[in-house]
Amino acid sequence: MHVVYPVVVAALLFSIGVYGVLARRNTILVLMSVELMLNAVNLNLVAFDVWLRDVLHGGQVLTLFVIVIAAAEVGIGLAIVLAVYRNRRTIDLDRLRELGEPVEPPVGDRG
Repeated sequence: MHVVYPVVVAALLFSIGVYGVLARRNTILVLMSVELMLNAVNLNLVAFDVWLRDVLHGGQVLTLFVIVIAAAEVGIGLAIVLAVYRNRRTIDLDRLRELGEPVEPPVGDRG
């Protein structure tokens, strides 16, 4: 098998992931796009590991590390999304541009 086929598929997956990160406004879809980009990198690592016939299988070992990091990222990312949703009642990225809590006017100035 030629190495070109998995590399082209990985490039397409990575491109779709970049588009998802740049175009989407939903936080969960952005996290899914990041995972798609990580999977494209994993595909490249395994394809080049097989193509180069590495004796130690360094690409596959590195792929396992990326999978572990991706799983941790998903867990922490979803926990942050749930915490933000509890506080702000939205996960729309355009509405989450400010880091601080929304400022309410003092009680006497609500006129």
